[in-house]
Amino acid sequence: MNLAGLPRLRPTAALGGLVFVLFAMWYAASSQNNAAAYLLFFTLSSLFVVSIPHSLLNVASLKATTESVKPTFAGDEVSLPVEVTNQSGKPRYGIRVQVPDSGGNEQAVDEIAAGRAARVLIRFPARARGEYDVKRLCLASAFPLGVLRATKRINCHQRFLVYPKPEGNPRLPRDGARSAHNRPRTELGEGDDFAGVRAYKPGQSQRQIDWKAVARGHPLMTKQYTTEATGALYLDFATAPGSDPEARLAQLALWIIEAERARRSYGLRLPGTEIAPSLGQAHFHGCLRALALFK
Repeated sequence: MNLAGLPRLRPTAALGGLVFVLFAMWYAASSQNNAAAYLLFFTLSSLFVVSIPHSLLNVASLKATTESVKPTFAGDEVSLPVEVTNQSGKPRYGIRVQVPDSGGNEQAVDEIAAGRAARVLIRFPARARGEYDVKRLCLASAFPLGVLRATKRINCHQRFLVYPKPEGNPRLPRDGARSAHNRPRTELGEGDDFAGVRAYKPGQSQRQIDWKAVARGHPLMTKQYTTEATGALYLDFATAPGSDPEARLAQLALWIIEAERARRSYGLRLPGTEIAPSLGQAHFHGCLRALALFK
């Protein structure tokens, strides 16, 4: 029988205190034959028994879905957006959301109205580069008495990337770091000499778009320039400094950030992979993705 998605009950630290109080009441009532003590004992016991189904129902009708996760760098935090939906006709209280075994903290939602949803942002550390999969979420609540904790695990499949932590020398390598047979005489960049326009490709920098032409009703075109001093640069794993592959990947990640910041057209060479020089967010994340998945 598949029990995935069914709520389960676990005792909290407060349950021990309640059991002690109930035992003390029962002992006082039985030893002194005190009707008032008996009444209080059975009242509290009844409240505890009645709270069990309420604890289970408080999480049983909840549904949680994850949204896409933005890539992050190793050593930073992963931010996972989660939407918790109350599918019942009554409000739900004291809900806590967590990614199991992630090392992150719980996020609390005090109340979710009937038929409504609440959004939380769960943060947990990104320890090492690579591709990861969030396989399940955990919803929990100690409502109404706080002595029992109802938990519900929900399966999900949300993948995200962790890029290498940028470390090393921020100074970009010299042009000599490029292979001689791949060095063009003049390359496209952001120099002083205008070289014409070409069709815009998604991911290219919006700073290079010919906005005046767009205002005249023309399609999106990007301005091109020629330059000798700041030509396209290849960032090569083979020539990157570092005592081990991870150190080289960290140096390449830093160079990619610096090249993008300087608006310097750059390419990437890894064993078995080569990415042609370009600029823009799509190229930036494509290079970092290659570093994250490097084996």
